[in-house]
Amino acid sequence: MKITNKYLVETLVFLSYVLFAMAWVGGTASMDQIMRSMDVDSLASASFISGAVTLAKIVGTFAAAWLAVKLGVKYAFFVSCLLIFVGIITPVAPNYELLLVSRFLMGLGGAFMIVYFNPIVMQWFDAKERPIVNGLNAVAFNVGTAIILWFMADINAMTGDWQWSLIAFSIATLALAMVWILVSFEKADDQSGEQQAQTYSYAEGLKDRFNWAYALTYSGILAFYICLFTFYPKAGISESKWVIGFGIIGTIAGIIYSKYITQRVPVIRWSGLVITISVVGLSFAPNPLMQTISAMVLGFFVFFPITALVTLPYELKGMHSARLTVVFSLFYSISYLLATFILWLFGKLADSNGDYASSFLLIAIVSSTFFFGSFFLPETNKAEE
Repeated sequence: MKITNKYLVETLVFLSYVLFAMAWVGGTASMDQIMRSMDVDSLASASFISGAVTLAKIVGTFAAAWLAVKLGVKYAFFVSCLLIFVGIITPVAPNYELLLVSRFLMGLGGAFMIVYFNPIVMQWFDAKERPIVNGLNAVAFNVGTAIILWFMADINAMTGDWQWSLIAFSIATLALAMVWILVSFEKADDQSGEQQAQTYSYAEGLKDRFNWAYALTYSGILAFYICLFTFYPKAGISESKWVIGFGIIGTIAGIIYSKYITQRVPVIRWSGLVITISVVGLSFAPNPLMQTISAMVLGFFVFFPITALVTLPYELKGMHSARLTVVFSLFYSISYLLATFILWLFGKLADSNGDYASSFLLIAIVSSTFFFGSFFLPETNKAEE
C-alpha cells in the first residue's frame, strides 16, 4: 500500500507537529511533577533543561538540510518523528540525566520537522495551494499548545495521570511515523522534474543576502515569543493563552488574506508595526484589561503575516527543493541563535536592575525587526498598476 494523496500527506505532517507541541508543552507543564519525582529542586538543573532545548533547536534546524540530503526528505521526516517519540522517556525517566537527553532529542526532532515542512509542501502542492498549506503548518504548534493549555486536566483525567498523557502523545507520534513510511514520494518527485537534480550548499546559503535578511526579520519576533512564555509570567504578566488563542484566529485570517492578496511584503511590514506597538502595550500597560487587549491584538498580528512570510521564499526566482531546505534551515537556526542571545540579555538586564522595565524596553525594540526587516525583503508578486 502506498499513500499518494497530497491531502493525506499534509494531514500526517500537520498532526505530527500538533502532537510534538502537545508532548513538548505537556512535558513543560508537568515539569514540576517530573522534577519532584526525582527529588530535584535546583533552578540551575531546571535551566539546563531549557538550555538543552535551545541547543537542540539551533543544532537541529542547522543540520536539517544535511540530513535531508543524506536520507531524502521522506526518511529525514521519519527520523524527526522517531526523535520526537523518544520523548516517551520524559515521564518515566529514572534520573535527571536521562530526562535531559530525552528532552534534547525530542527538541531535535521538532527542529528537524519544522524545516522539512517546506520541501514537502513544495514537492506535493502547486503555487496556488502553498499559502493555505503553509498557513496550516504554521498554526500546528499553536493548536497543540492550545489543546494543552485548555484541556490538559481533561486529558489527564481520561488517561489517569500526566505520565500516561505524555506516553499517549508519544505513542500517537510513533503511529503516525509508521503511516508516514507508506507515503510515496515517487509521484511528487516526477512532478518536481529537474528540480531534484539541483543542489544548494550551506556555503551558498550563507553568502546569500536574502537568507540573512529573512532570518533577521523573524529573529526579534521569535525572541519576544519565547520571552512571553519564560519571563513574562515571572513579571506578573500571564496573558499567553490570549496570544495563543488569537494567534490561531490570526493564522486563519492570514491564510485567507494570502490566498487572495499575493503581495507578501506589505502585510509583513504593517503587521510588524502593530506587533511592536502591542508589545509595548502588553509590557507597560497600567492595568490587566489593557494587557489582555494588547495580548489579543498581539496574538492576531504575530501570526497574521506568517503565511506570507513562509510562502515568500517559494516564490523567489530559481527556487528549488534543495535550496528551499537550506533557506529554512538557516532561517530557523540563525533566528534561534539570535533569540537565545536576546533572552540571555533580557535576563541579565532584569537581574542587574531588579525589575523588568529595561528588559521590556529591550524586547520592544527587538520586536521591531519584523517591521524594519521587511524593507530588506524582496517583493515576489508586484502589484498590478
